[in-house]
Amino acid sequence: MSSNRLKDILLLVGQLNYTWTNTESLLIHMIAGLAKVDKETAIIIFLTLNTTRARTDLVERLAKMAATPAPCRKHVLDVTRRLSAEARLRNKYNHCIYSFDEEGAPSMTQLMRIVDGKDDVRYGKVEILDDAELQRITDSIASLVAINHDIWTITDRYGFPT
Repeated sequence: MSSNRLKDILLLVGQLNYTWTNTESLLIHMIAGLAKVDKETAIIIFLTLNTTRARTDLVERLAKMAATPAPCRKHVLDVTRRLSAEARLRNKYNHCIYSFDEEGAPSMTQLMRIVDGKDDVRYGKVEILDDAELQRITDSIASLVAINHDIWTITDRYGFPT
């Protein structure tokens, strides 16, 4: 693999992580608005919940409360479900190791997760990091950018703290 290709892959994964983190942090505004607390309190709640799953679960549960107007509920749940759908790819690239062959062989990822079967243990699923996979990452980044814009629209439309 050329050093340019390696740099392109690492840059793309870095962009995925940056876009993810930036977008996930916007859940703070939704927590503040839905829980009817100030932004500082929402930040403390957000940081206390140490997983994306816990944060999105909280936002979804707040949105499902009877006090949340139906249109707001629909918008919030749409955004959190889309964010959760993007989490799988982001998690894959945060919990794997990368294999780069200096002789031009395809790049690989090896997932650092154990899967317990009934009678066996499997680990380290290996996948090729080909052009199609790079396009999936690029598409995920574009989806996260759209989700980011939608969270700002919700924040503005429903008067959530900024």
